[in-house]
Amino acid sequence: MGGGDKPLRPLGGRTMLEHVIARLAPQCAGLAINANGDPGRFAAYGLPVLPDTLPDNPGPLAGILAAMEASPLPWIVTAPGDTPFLPLDLVSRLHAAREAAGVPMACAKSAGQTHPPIALWPRALADELRAAIMAGERRIDRWAAKHGVVAVEWESVPFDPFFNVNTPEELADAAILLRRQADWP
Repeated sequence: MGGGDKPLRPLGGRTMLEHVIARLAPQCAGLAINANGDPGRFAAYGLPVLPDTLPDNPGPLAGILAAMEASPLPWIVTAPGDTPFLPLDLVSRLHAAREAAGVPMACAKSAGQTHPPIALWPRALADELRAAIMAGERRIDRWAAKHGVVAVEWESVPFDPFFNVNTPEELADAAILLRRQADWP
């Protein structure tokens, strides 16, 4: 995408991150941004910026750990900043599925593909997660499977709510999707 922070790319007059915040804020008691480097680049959002608490940027699990360790709440939900179409029932459906399955975690799924970074996590597993990362674990899905996770399916028609923007072409596709939707916040 030419460098820089993907979530700060413009989409429909706002950044992708603004779209993510607008989708998640009504569903959560609080929000934070996980990012390493200068937190000032996110100052306009008025949210806490949580850097990884482990050295050497060990990947997405470290961001989940940072949220677990910083949150005073028993549950956290995570989503990448480049998924601007998150469902408005994400948190409630993840919680309900987790409870029904009797497992501690739930992640999103669409079009037959799981989305491990888009998930609900119990803060009580922070110590286990820290130990796993320190032992070399880097795969979200593998770590979650060891503790129990259910995948919750969302419809992907007429669009995938977990559409992830990784290229300039996908950003252009996201702009088309956004223009077709009348109910976005």
